[in-house]
Amino acid sequence: MLDVRRLRLLRELARRGTIAAVAEALAFSPSAVSQQLAVLEREAGLPLLERTGRRVRLTPAGQNLVRHAEAVLERLEQADADLAEARSGLAGALRVGAFPTAIRAIVPAALVDLARRHPGLEPMVSETDPAEVAHALRAGDLDVALVHEYDFVPAPQEPGLATQPLYRESMYLAAPAQAVPARAVTAPAAPVEAAAPAPGPEQGAVLRAHAGAPWITATPGTLCHAMTLRACQAAGFTPRIRHRVDEFPTVLALVAAGQGVAVVPQLGVMGPADPAVSLTRLLMERRTKIAFRSGAAAHPAVAAFGSALRAAVPPELATPASPA
Repeated sequence: MLDVRRLRLLRELARRGTIAAVAEALAFSPSAVSQQLAVLEREAGLPLLERTGRRVRLTPAGQNLVRHAEAVLERLEQADADLAEARSGLAGALRVGAFPTAIRAIVPAALVDLARRHPGLEPMVSETDPAEVAHALRAGDLDVALVHEYDFVPAPQEPGLATQPLYRESMYLAAPAQAVPARAVTAPAAPVEAAAPAPGPEQGAVLRAHAGAPWITATPGTLCHAMTLRACQAAGFTPRIRHRVDEFPTVLALVAAGQGVAVVPQLGVMGPADPAVSLTRLLMERRTKIAFRSGAAAHPAVAAFGSALRAAVPPELATPASPA
């Protein structure tokens, strides 16, 4: 009989590519990971791995076993959900990952609602970049998380994970008020089904009008950083980046100080208006989803947190069932 824990290691190796990366993610030593995979090969009765330099590649048999592992792990999540539903009341830890704007604007109200309805549940929130969520969920470090995708930066399909839509936001070009070009205009929001629309004449004009200005982006490796780069490149130029900052209130403070321009989401600009910052709505959106392991949608704790999140979405934001 194949061991589920070793199947999980094989799946992580298929995703991460090196034994060292698997060991770091799952808090094992590299030698322990190698030993467990060697035992799995003996249980399977044929080679599952082949080395190519420093990396390890799965054989066709190994790749096929990973597909079976995904199905097995999904069924285990469903079994855990069924058992949790049979218990009386929700209790215990629920590990939640979310990005900063959602933690500030949505998660606190969701936690209040969750505590009122399920006082025995103990949500534990960790600030997590959406790019890191898939690994954290598969490794068991998180139970549920918020992820987002932008126009121009669609989220990839992640094996072993499932998502549910939560809300949509418009995107804005933030510029120092005194530097706003006369031709900058307010554009309507894009339809939600447009995954990566080419910029219309208004959006292209707004972005190109600031092509020579210094830009403020998120740090490299984040979806926010990629979104700004690709939007500008689609408008015909590569931005000259001066500052790299992840927190949107700080980004707006730099814009107000005349340090550059930036593209920011609706949650990042909600609150009292700053007269030193001009905001122009763009033909772009950011879409936020609830993510969890495949098979865990029916888990009572995951479902309860999802319901609390939906109730906490500010009315200014578009929900999946509402028009843009």
